[in-house]
Amino acid sequence: MSGRSGREARREQRLREEEPGGADRRQKLIKPASAAAFLALAIVAVLIVVSQSQNGGGDTELEGVAEVREALAGVPQNGMALGKPSAKVTVLEFADLQCPVCKGYSEEVLPQAIEHRVRSGEAKIDFRNFTIIGPESTPAGAAAIAAGEQGRGWNFVELFYRNQGTEGTDYVSDQFLTAIARGAGVPDIDRWNGDRKSGRVLREVAASTAQAKSLGFTGTPSFALEGPGTAGLEALGTPNSAGALESAISSAG
Repeated sequence: MSGRSGREARREQRLREEEPGGADRRQKLIKPASAAAFLALAIVAVLIVVSQSQNGGGDTELEGVAEVREALAGVPQNGMALGKPSAKVTVLEFADLQCPVCKGYSEEVLPQAIEHRVRSGEAKIDFRNFTIIGPESTPAGAAAIAAGEQGRGWNFVELFYRNQGTEGTDYVSDQFLTAIARGAGVPDIDRWNGDRKSGRVLREVAASTAQAKSLGFTGTPSFALEGPGTAGLEALGTPNSAGALESAISSAG
């Protein structure tokens, strides 16, 4: 028998001896493998969707628009100052819009002082930028000042805090800032866009940051007060409660 004939005979014998259902078993092995591959692809797709949705906040679908508007209704705004211009006590708040502690203060501490001391005309709170978080803090602060020039500075600040993203996620985009401005009720968006990018407004952000440093502040939020009971502008630091801030306002008056 030749080598070729021997190989063919052995192949035919293997085919005859192959157990019935062998092909079915191969199909069954292939199907689980295919299913596993499909499942793996599905899991990867889900993870991609989840990772894209976890963008650290800063969405343009805003939260808190109505709440901010209601909280500030009836309180005068002049630039970045909230309260009557004739108020005896001026509270300077040095803050960074990207600062999560500032966000907490805006939600837990300042509302009581605004309701009890600012609405009554006893004090006004002047927001000052202290840009310490990162490069995006400067355009964010400039956008707030530009909103303040149209009487919506505090609406902008409070709405920004309620939609604040995670540090380092680059959420402070033109789209995000514009959404905040619209939600804050800035009347002239075109004017706001020009003002926030102007050298004049950017210099104001830098000047308030320098002022905070000159007062010895190293973190945000930090406060300073001026009134009949103070020797000029006095650094207060960071009160640990709404009651402590109100007490300081009373002493300054």
